[in-house]
Amino acid sequence: MNRCAEAAAVAATVPGAGVGAPGPRPPMVPRQASFFPPPVPNPFVQQTRISIFLLGIILLPLRVLLVGLILLLAWPFAAVSTACCPEKLTHPVTDWRRKITQPALTFLGRALFFSMGFLVTVKGKIASPVEAPIFVVAPHSTFFDGIACVVAGLPSLLSRNENAQVPLIGILVFPEGTCTNRSCLITFKPGAFIPGVPVQPILLRYPNKLDTVTWTWQGYTFIQLCVLTFCQPFTKVEVEFMPVQVPSDEEIKNPILFASRVRNLMAEALGIPVTDHTYEDCRLMISAGQLTLPMEAGLVEFTKISRKLKLDWDGIRKHLDEYASIASASKGGRIGIEEFAEYLKLPVSDVLRQLFALFDRNNDGSIDFREYVIGLAVLCNPANTEEIIQVAFKLFDVDEDGCITEKEFSTILQASLGVPDLNVSGLFKEIAQGDSISYEEFKSFALRHPEYAKIFTTYLDLQTSHVFSMPNEVQAPSIASNKVSPENLEESASDKKDD
Repeated sequence: MNRCAEAAAVAATVPGAGVGAPGPRPPMVPRQASFFPPPVPNPFVQQTRISIFLLGIILLPLRVLLVGLILLLAWPFAAVSTACCPEKLTHPVTDWRRKITQPALTFLGRALFFSMGFLVTVKGKIASPVEAPIFVVAPHSTFFDGIACVVAGLPSLLSRNENAQVPLIGILVFPEGTCTNRSCLITFKPGAFIPGVPVQPILLRYPNKLDTVTWTWQGYTFIQLCVLTFCQPFTKVEVEFMPVQVPSDEEIKNPILFASRVRNLMAEALGIPVTDHTYEDCRLMISAGQLTLPMEAGLVEFTKISRKLKLDWDGIRKHLDEYASIASASKGGRIGIEEFAEYLKLPVSDVLRQLFALFDRNNDGSIDFREYVIGLAVLCNPANTEEIIQVAFKLFDVDEDGCITEKEFSTILQASLGVPDLNVSGLFKEIAQGDSISYEEFKSFALRHPEYAKIFTTYLDLQTSHVFSMPNEVQAPSIASNKVSPENLEESASDKKDD
């Protein structure tokens, strides 16, 4: 039996599959274990809780005035440090301009954060450029994280190109590449680790009772965060310099391995888990919201899923559109057996329950987007080959005239699903352009809806099992026999239950 048949056989032991007495769910195999859901549901959101002290009425205007004054004083030094430099720097500024401006900008940077109410605690020892040419900072959760740059003595900055137009705003290498709520460390991008030189990890903590600094994709806006932070009597921040990490020979060759080790060390020191979420998950999250799904629906740990399943961004984004068409009407944006059956335009039957159970990896009675993507890639797409489509078409084409009538279509689906009174008019009309289905129409529909491939392959495997269980002298010459009549529907259904 092929992989699809093996999966169908496993599904037969799932509770609710309708095959005898309910049995225990099969143990998770190593491949499935690699797709465990992340420990943190959504690291890109922040719970908002507005709280402005009466003292803020005085502190807010005073701090806004001080911030404006310090930025005004810092502007000439910043202008001198970048004078006569190309618009896009490729090397750090190391000449006399840095020697003159660095002490002044460092002092003004500290004054800037002090004027905003930040009380900074520094732990550990800052490594010299010779010991660690690169600093990596995590977790990245706010634009206030620039305080690490000031504490580190204003090393050369690596930032997005958009920030080049913003005076005095820049960050060290934040390998996460986007902001989170500090509940975990997401995937580190390998950029800081590609040079293969020692790096010094820097940890950031904000141990405040009221969080007014976290700036994520869903939560406080930039203005709200500034106002709330300026209104607090003070805001604590801890900057910890960890021991320098030197890459091994293997890590020099494989920067992803180096990045993973450093991330694990930082997460252990912070006491938080790691996940395989990336910036692309943020894009999927926003797309899910635009499709009227809960934003969490788009979080699939894109990098891990795409690497293991060989999927690209366009493929997963297309699956999100398909998922939304099924789940948008359901509560919580998840797919239940009823929504699944309605989408396939099929009744809830034993075979459909088996297929649903293969998608429902955690056996909670519903399918989330992550399970949907994995199910399509692991179960359905491999079964939806040109060969299977051709065999399935021949199976439906009972009179072998090159087209499938509604009666032929109904006969085979009734047999494969074990539902003698099944009405397939709606599904037939969705496939057929006229009174019958051509091969091209059948193939086009099958490619758009690979879920049906599992139903077809399961039925074909059952027919194969039935043929090879017969005495040799009465075995059919071909396992793709399409001679199925309404009279033996009951027998076909019985065979299915006994398989």
